[in-house]
Amino acid sequence: MPHFVIDCSENVIALKSPNEIMQNVYDSAESTHLFEKGDIKVRINQFKYYNIGNTKEDFIHIFTNIMEGRTNTQKQNLSRKIISELILLFPSVPIISINIRDFDKYGYFNKSMV
Repeated sequence: MPHFVIDCSENVIALKSPNEIMQNVYDSAESTHLFEKGDIKVRINQFKYYNIGNTKEDFIHIFTNIMEGRTNTQKQNLSRKIISELILLFPSVPIISINIRDFDKYGYFNKSMV
């Protein structure tokens, strides 16, 4: 925990490697000190087929899931940090966004909790 799932147009992958993009998000999240070292998970999905306002503009959107308990200010700072770093990495990509959702700690379960 947390999980950062990056959705992007396939052209974004042509600009930078998936590993470089994921590492950028990982490093940005880690720099906020909101998460334990080694707990951050990042995945990437590239899309060949998409429609954004009837255009094919390039995009990056990050769906973020974190365990409940962070303040709104902490979540806002996390979002701002990640987006700011991605803007530096992709100055020509017109759409770069993120949303953060809280996991309910009583509804979350994984293999190590058995």
